Amino acid sequence: MTPGEVDRWVRLLRQGGSSDSAELPGLPLGPLRAWLSANVPALDFSIGLSARLLTGGRSNLTYELIDASGRRFALRRPPLGHVMPKAHDMAREYRVLVGLGTTDFPVPGVHALCEDPGVIGAPFLLMDFVEGRVIADSDDARPLSAEQADELSRTLVQGLASLHGVDVAAAGLADFGRTQGFLARQVTLWGRQWQITRTRDLADVQVIAQWLHERARQQPSPAKSSLVHGDYRLDNVIVDPSLRSLRAVLDWEMSTLGDPVADLAITLVYWTEAGDGLRRTVPVAQDVTSGPGFWDRERVVAEYQTLTGADLDHLQFGVVLACYKLAVIMESIHFRSLAGQQRGAAAELGEDMGAAAEGLAAMGVEVIRRGTFEGLRA
Repeated sequence: MTPGEVDRWVRLLRQGGSSDSAELPGLPLGPLRAWLSANVPALDFSIGLSARLLTGGRSNLTYELIDASGRRFALRRPPLGHVMPKAHDMAREYRVLVGLGTTDFPVPGVHALCEDPGVIGAPFLLMDFVEGRVIADSDDARPLSAEQADELSRTLVQGLASLHGVDVAAAGLADFGRTQGFLARQVTLWGRQWQITRTRDLADVQVIAQWLHERARQQPSPAKSSLVHGDYRLDNVIVDPSLRSLRAVLDWEMSTLGDPVADLAITLVYWTEAGDGLRRTVPVAQDVTSGPGFWDRERVVAEYQTLTGADLDHLQFGVVLACYKLAVIMESIHFRSLAGQQRGAAAELGEDMGAAAEGLAAMGVEVIRRGTFEGLRA
């Protein structure tokens, strides 16, 4: 271990990390080290293993690990409690990362999947720690010039278009999901998840659920299905310092094969503009794209359509569905917070995810009433 690597290892511990002698929530290092020693022999544990919980995660937990040689890894596992059915699937995330790793689409390299919950209390995967720039909040975005903001907008939209152009058969993902009736199944899925995770009744959730159910079967099958990320937004990517290219797209736990409009819709709901109202109740990537130079939502859509030629006639349906899905996810985080089981940004920053669920449901109602773009700005 070089002096510089020792310094990094010690610095990690000083920043709130842990070594073999101390535990982190959800990461018992003794059993983890034993499993990694047996299954990932390339790691060096000659002077132990250091780890820390990375900030920012509101769903799956992500930890940075550093071995004795100074190599950095990221370990992901489900949250500590209230895991909804079909959510937080480590095997699914591992499979898509392995598949995309055979393409030129940027994802972290993966090293191991452990499906035995007896090791650390839940399945987990180990992947490379990717260096680069993450624009996660308004503080990260504020120093950007208008030209940089324009470049970053372009990079994010081009990344989404590139994802939807991946040859899923070549990546070994042709059976990664059923594309027929995808949108209708999504409506049913998130309706079930709401019943499992809700902490109260929300009238707006019922309004958008009924609207979606009434129209789900009428939605056209996409001319071309694609790999769908499920949570594509600016703070889920690592960019080159120049902001001109993606180094890695993260958080694939909800990925599947389906209608690419569903991904575009999620991106639009998470996008922020200076005049937004209800969007401000959602403390995720808040005001990241509100500054000078960032595109508005119309330009995001126009650029995406130019790059892909996608049929966007059902974009309004997709955006209402995205509001529904994200309201359920925020409610699940609220559920864990009430139970004292939440870790990551939502816990550390005291974020009110109950209010976020309410705001997203209200936003979905406004998109129904006023149309996609005006509804998102309500």
